[in-house]
Amino acid sequence: MNQVWAGLMLISILVASIRWGTGDTEVLEKVVESSFDMARLSVEIAIGLVGLLALWSGLFRIAEQAGLVAKISRGLTPLFSRLMPEVPAGHPAQGAITMNLAANMLGLDNAATPLGIRAMQALQQLNPVANTASNAQILFLVLNTSSVTLLPVTIFMYRAQAGAASPTDVFIPILLATTASTLSGLLAVMAIQKIRVDAVILGWLAGLVAVIASFIYWLGQLPVEQLSQVSSSVANGLLLLIIGLFVAAGLIRRVRIYDEFVEGAKSGFETAVMLIPYLVAMLVAIGMFRASGALELLLQGIGSLLAAAGITTAFVDALPVAFMKPFSGSGSRAMMLETINAYGVDSLAGRLAAIMQGSTETTFYVLTVYFGVVGITRMRYALWAGLLCDAVGITTAIIVGMWFFA
Repeated sequence: MNQVWAGLMLISILVASIRWGTGDTEVLEKVVESSFDMARLSVEIAIGLVGLLALWSGLFRIAEQAGLVAKISRGLTPLFSRLMPEVPAGHPAQGAITMNLAANMLGLDNAATPLGIRAMQALQQLNPVANTASNAQILFLVLNTSSVTLLPVTIFMYRAQAGAASPTDVFIPILLATTASTLSGLLAVMAIQKIRVDAVILGWLAGLVAVIASFIYWLGQLPVEQLSQVSSSVANGLLLLIIGLFVAAGLIRRVRIYDEFVEGAKSGFETAVMLIPYLVAMLVAIGMFRASGALELLLQGIGSLLAAAGITTAFVDALPVAFMKPFSGSGSRAMMLETINAYGVDSLAGRLAAIMQGSTETTFYVLTVYFGVVGITRMRYALWAGLLCDAVGITTAIIVGMWFFA
């Protein structure tokens, strides 16, 4: 992380200095203003997380005290004992990981982040070297940065608002891209950690593919105009079901649910405050990189190389989303909306931008939040594995998008 952060900062300053020297008198001011804006945004994000972390930390504590987390962990022991052998059978981390991944798959970002932080904290209890990412933490983080999303409801919403003829026509391409991203990350980390693929792991992977295929088939039977509404209803209904299950289980097991919720919420508040320095450091570097024009130069260079090699540049107009996605979810969303506005929501560029937006997660943000909250500074190969997921997801998004819509 030290090298990445320093590289972003120094490249930004260098590019801005060159542009200023060639007559762009406003670029230095833009970079400085961006650093201030990103510092302020970092605090706003942390404050926004306070309530969510407090809520889900409180609910998760009720689930722990009611024994739900232990039951989930026992059910997943055959899989986790192979993927994460250093995590003891029945450890609370297994339940937290499961609920985090389920929230991600359903597009429930508000629930996924607090549950992911809780899972990372549980894994940190087993970490023999406090400032260095363990194998289990790296695998969990890579699964988050790839993020299989079964319900990209927000992308449907943005496309509908922009007047798309069929807001959900990007659904299957998104699902294919995000599945490719997740599988590539999982297999890469398994290869690095020398995890042997056996019948149990193959069975779980086959089950995941079957669930995704069944989901596509089920949604494919619905009228197009109902798809977004049904997806949203399913996601929110399941979320309320989970909350109700936690509370009901607590009552049945005679847990003092209010007291336990408040105790858990306190830890969520403390966690959100701890995140501020890490968010400031990374978001300021990202903001400077974008404001300096370095990102724009990178895109222009790629376009020129593709043209010189005789490769189609039809997808280059959507690449700002691809390059912003690993750094900032809000930034890539803004790039997607900008592309839709410039080229049209049903243009090739507009559709590709939407598919890229749903293909993977914000690697640097996930790294900053999940590792920052437990004080990890030595990431080992976590960043490169996460960026591999991004590369596979974006590449698949381009290939599938061109196949469907070009």
